[in-house]
Amino acid sequence: MGFQGHRARKRFGQHWLTDATVLDRIVAAAELEEGERVLEVGPGRGALTERLLAAPIAALRAVELDRDLVAGLRTRFGSDPRFTLVEGDALEVPLIPQDGPAPRTVVANIPYNITGPLLERLVGRLDRPHDPPYRRLVLLVQQEVGERIRARPGSTAFSALSVRMQLLARCTPVCAVPPRCFQPPPKVMSEVVRLDPLPPEQRPEPALAAAVEQLLRRCFAARRKMLRNTLAGLLPTPELLALAEAAGVQLEQRPQELAPERWLALAAGLNRATPAAAPAEATAPPHA
Repeated sequence: MGFQGHRARKRFGQHWLTDATVLDRIVAAAELEEGERVLEVGPGRGALTERLLAAPIAALRAVELDRDLVAGLRTRFGSDPRFTLVEGDALEVPLIPQDGPAPRTVVANIPYNITGPLLERLVGRLDRPHDPPYRRLVLLVQQEVGERIRARPGSTAFSALSVRMQLLARCTPVCAVPPRCFQPPPKVMSEVVRLDPLPPEQRPEPALAAAVEQLLRRCFAARRKMLRNTLAGLLPTPELLALAEAAGVQLEQRPQELAPERWLALAAGLNRATPAAAPAEATAPPHA
């Protein structure tokens, strides 16, 4: 198929998914509709690509960084007029064609070292969501990341990423993927997750989204501290207590204990307060 002699490259985070059952579950989770246009990030040797092209889709746009794999993919699938291959870094190259309809569904085996930035590019941030949103994303990620995406408040996995993703999409686990399903096997467990982005009318409006984003950065930068400490200085203490009570928040709580809707309520209260009460920008990374 044009891949003879090619070995997985550690610097690209390459691990070929070879388990037929998992590959089929990924395609099933995408619930592809007839005539749909699909974006595949990281096709590798084309095991998933082959299954996607077996579906009655209208077009498949694949993005691959490894130039040696690009040659093999063109040999294997280039005769299919529905297949378009873009060579380059998925964080930099155009994911949407400049002419013609955009893909509505994304399927990706995400290299672990670019998970955060790629999630941001595909789903967006609270204050800059991907617009228009994709219909669905089915992503193969490190299990730790999958757990954080769908974690519930109070769990050790609950993080700023949990809040962001859950305010932007419905997050559903598809299946666990043990190392034996890959060649070469990674050292960690993986997981397939499905994200169904919320329509624009169900997402936080821009000013509220920006306030939530800043609150998350401020509070999760010190996730072991109580909110009483991390929010200190935003408002005089009596006003902060009243605002927290109205939002259904206890200042003795820590950030990982607050459900996404509580973050919305807290940010809305701060936005209604004086401009000086707007949450200060913190230095925590956007993928904390």
